[in-house]
Amino acid sequence: MNPEEFRHALSHFATGVTVITSVGQQGEPVGTTASAVASLSLEPPLVLACLAQTSATLASLRDHGAFAINVLSAEQRTLSSHFARSGSGVSWETVDYRLGADGVPLLSGAHAIVECTLERSLDEGDHAIVIGRLLATDLSGSGLPPLLHYRGAYAALVS
Repeated sequence: MNPEEFRHALSHFATGVTVITSVGQQGEPVGTTASAVASLSLEPPLVLACLAQTSATLASLRDHGAFAINVLSAEQRTLSSHFARSGSGVSWETVDYRLGADGVPLLSGAHAIVECTLERSLDEGDHAIVIGRLLATDLSGSGLPPLLHYRGAYAALVS
């Protein structure tokens, strides 16, 4: 199976859209859009996220040792696209955020936020699996519908 067939098959699995944030070497905020995120363990509380090996955010969170998973709300499509850019295309000038316990940026208006310390990371193929230990959660935006991705497009929950 070629990579495009594989990607197409997996696009049939609806996922939430997140922005993984951390802190760069000069203390600057960094972030990237990610949909490969899951809970891993309740005891201890662990989550995982998969980031491209080439991701500047991956390098930064490994150096900083902490990160946040910002689960985007349906109103944050623009942020999803903004953080899907790579490298210097990502600007924080228009992004509304505050700093979490470890200085990690937490996006305002997120559906949910999970703050983590880096437990470990594993290199697999062209991605790394990042495992984080839960530090704190913020569910203040949980009244908003989540942003979903399905078959290459944004989707909405239907009651």
